[in-house]
Amino acid sequence: MLKGLQLRGDERVLDAGCGTGRLTRVLLENLPEGRAVGVDLSRNMVGHAQRNLQPDFGGRAQFVAADLVRLPFQESFDGIFSTASFHWVLDHELLFRNLFEALRPGGWLLGQCGGGPNLKRLRDRVRDLSDTREFTEWLGTFPEPWFFSDTEECRINLLAAGFHEIETSLESAPVAVTSSVQFEEYLRTFVLHRHLELLPNTGFRERFTWQLAEAAAEDDPPWTLDYWRLNLRARRPL
Repeated sequence: MLKGLQLRGDERVLDAGCGTGRLTRVLLENLPEGRAVGVDLSRNMVGHAQRNLQPDFGGRAQFVAADLVRLPFQESFDGIFSTASFHWVLDHELLFRNLFEALRPGGWLLGQCGGGPNLKRLRDRVRDLSDTREFTEWLGTFPEPWFFSDTEECRINLLAAGFHEIETSLESAPVAVTSSVQFEEYLRTFVLHRHLELLPNTGFRERFTWQLAEAAAEDDPPWTLDYWRLNLRARRPL
């Protein structure tokens, strides 16, 4: 994705959902005369990214704790880059309107997130397990914390926000690990943290991920997450 940006090197770019700033660093390395602003909902992530990057990039690296549907920017950026973040936003109409307003006329949007049938096998198992007697008190009515758009719905939402030159596509990107321990750790860290926060103690959390890992051990290949990536590209008109 970064290779496809064809940056001049002097742009101001927003990293939407920057996390720890790993890709913000790569952006800055490709912006020798520009700057990058990383935005994340988590203040802890923003603080971590700031501590990591500002010693190397100074004022060219800035970070803001903000919600992607309530961005404090108007016509501020030449481009917006995002990975693995948009599917955590449930209202994509509002998301794309905010991103549109944050771009300068002619600015570009390049993003990748979960889409289409992303993690369907795991999500079905999570719903079934959440409805069992052991977990239903805490998870039985918990709605999924993700929204996985398909290509046409994404295109419609981008168009409604005002974007043009829209491109959307889906690609299969399965991720496999080699053991039940690794699978459980991956679930805790990257996928199910919002579910696990609702369980009352460590024992419940461990039993929840263990049962999902036991089921995944029977898959072919075992301990595989059926990821689908939604790629999107668009531009704000001049």
